[in-house]
Amino acid sequence: MSFWRSLVGKLWITITCLVACVLLTLGLFLLPYIDTTFANSDAIKRLFTYVAIIGFSMTTFFGLFLLTKITQPMQQLIEAANDIRKGKYGTRLNLVTSDEIGELANTFNHMAAELETNIRNLNHEKEHLSSVLRSMSDAVITFDHHGQVILVNPPGQEIMKTWKGLQWDDELQGGGWAADVMPKPLSELYYSTVNEGRDQSADLHVKQGIWSAHMAPLYADDMIRGAVVVLRDITEQVTLEKMRTDFIANVSHEIRTPLSMMQGYSEALLDGMAASPEESRELIQVIHEESLRMGRLVKDLLDLTRMEAGHAELSLRKMDAGELCERVYRKFAVRAKEREIDLQLNKLHPNLMLEAADEDKLEQVLTNLLDNAFRHTPSGKQIQITADRITLLDDEALQVKICDQGVGIPPEDLPFVFERFYKADKARVRGETVGTGIGLAIVKNIVTAHHGTINATSEVGKGTIFTMIIPTKAVES
Repeated sequence: MSFWRSLVGKLWITITCLVACVLLTLGLFLLPYIDTTFANSDAIKRLFTYVAIIGFSMTTFFGLFLLTKITQPMQQLIEAANDIRKGKYGTRLNLVTSDEIGELANTFNHMAAELETNIRNLNHEKEHLSSVLRSMSDAVITFDHHGQVILVNPPGQEIMKTWKGLQWDDELQGGGWAADVMPKPLSELYYSTVNEGRDQSADLHVKQGIWSAHMAPLYADDMIRGAVVVLRDITEQVTLEKMRTDFIANVSHEIRTPLSMMQGYSEALLDGMAASPEESRELIQVIHEESLRMGRLVKDLLDLTRMEAGHAELSLRKMDAGELCERVYRKFAVRAKEREIDLQLNKLHPNLMLEAADEDKLEQVLTNLLDNAFRHTPSGKQIQITADRITLLDDEALQVKICDQGVGIPPEDLPFVFERFYKADKARVRGETVGTGIGLAIVKNIVTAHHGTINATSEVGKGTIFTMIIPTKAVES
């Protein structure tokens, strides 16, 4: 800083001018006395010169005194304040005086200490908040009053990255400013929260996912400055709830039919509606068959529940899958002859041995698949059982295909064939045998327990192919 612009420089100039004015004033008032006292002008000049030198020296000494006592401490205070402004909160002043400058220095040191403590606490709170947000599995996104993102945790970043690239049918409310910030579902919830000034909750359906969103407004001096939203992926929860509801409805439907028939025929017997022993025997036979159907349903449900809970016990041993296929083929040969269906068995490899497999469970798989094929294949068509040994990812595996020439499965129903109580009524029709609706779900669980895979391909009107692949070598669990 220039000396002439400093406080001391201004004081020195002011005092010098004041001394000069005083000397001039005194000179004007003392001029008559000076003429009578001093004989020549040189003496007068020397008098004024001495007085000016003394006045200048006194003002200079006073200016240096002010420079030492005021300007230098003030300069230190300015430098310390600049350090605080730059983030050096540990800066302190070492001024030991008992005047106002010393009190100002002590006050500054206390202020700096309090500021450092507050900043440290704020940083700790910020780190704590960041740790909490990072550890949350739910997405947290904070928007300002313009809809711009100001705070987001990692799950929220993934959601914004995914949703940002989606195309929405309708334009956003309030203009297009939020197009690159928030998708339409969050935008609508944001405007509702800001306009009403209270918490809002909604379930957002984005593509194939469902998200539970809870948004709350952010206030600053009684003014809404933005909003924060917490997003939770509830797709699996909703799916499980729907599966539970569908399961209860399907079980009720499957049990209601045989129960109604058993109740009706038993009431007919009790009312004596059977006119002959043959009619009584027919009624009793129907009741017996429906009771067997209910028993199969309960058994399949128990088996499926144990498998899905991971309690399925497999009796693993070395077995010949070729012999298993022949045994199942012979079991269905009579039924194929009665239905006039061409049942064929093709073993494309001489070695179809499995090192570790449950023969009874795999027989249940083939039985369920063939029973399903027979139920949906009309007379005069063909069903093939094809067994082969293939190489899959440098490992050998057993591949069994069940091909039928039935009515087929529509493409929209194909992904759901292995779910409980699946029935595609648009394409599948029942034959003379009534299924429980969970056979393919049991098949899926048994194959998965053998570390294998099963899938279905189908074309409406031409048939369906179920392909099962199981590793030939034992797989460690």
